[in-house]
Amino acid sequence: MTAARFENFAIVLQKPKFPGNIGSVARCIKNMGMGKLIVSEAGPFDPEEMKIMSTHFAADIIDNIQYFDKLGDALAPFQYIVGTTSRLGSARGPALSPRERAESLVDLSQNNEIALLFGSEDKGLSNSDIRYCHAVTTIPVSEQLKSINLSHAVMIVCYEIFAAGGEKKKAFTSKLASSMEIEGMFGQIKEALTEVGFLNPQNPDYWLMHIRRLLSRAGLFSRDVKIIRGICRQVLWAVRNKTS
Repeated sequence: MTAARFENFAIVLQKPKFPGNIGSVARCIKNMGMGKLIVSEAGPFDPEEMKIMSTHFAADIIDNIQYFDKLGDALAPFQYIVGTTSRLGSARGPALSPRERAESLVDLSQNNEIALLFGSEDKGLSNSDIRYCHAVTTIPVSEQLKSINLSHAVMIVCYEIFAAGGEKKKAFTSKLASSMEIEGMFGQIKEALTEVGFLNPQNPDYWLMHIRRLLSRAGLFSRDVKIIRGICRQVLWAVRNKTS
């Protein structure tokens, strides 16, 4: 029997605007037993201003915020990334509720570092942000008001994981490939498929988006990424060295 490994979860805020909201997020994740807070493409913000909302209970989280200039760098160490969105569509893939996602995230947390990615207060996550995600989640709300405060959204997602993370039968999960490994693989896939004429060189990212979605659902391990990259290298070698 085992519980969720909350130390393997991190909250990543993409382009947050208000220090008070970040402080509120810090308190929420402290309530739910998590401790890592990352801010991407924004800040740094005044710690004292954030601590007004975090209170002294979560001051340690504020003191240890990690800042990154690029989202890709912020997500690079993580093996599994879940994006939160209220906007759905074909470009974003199937979205389950936090409750429906929670149990699988508890299992994955045994051997993987997981990023819970939240967008800015006014615009949320863009399609280019979502492309880093292995899965997306959306919080069911009333049609009367669909917008949710950033810290409220963080609390709901973290609570569902916390509630699902009690004592349960241990499920074996291997360590998945990191975001850095995945992005390197997709770069090589893009190069190989463009070389053989499968991708339109004028807009290769359109079809690559569908390939991303397919492989992201598979939950690739590091060895899987190495195999795919090896295939791509061999394809490129064969195409570039073929004799007429």
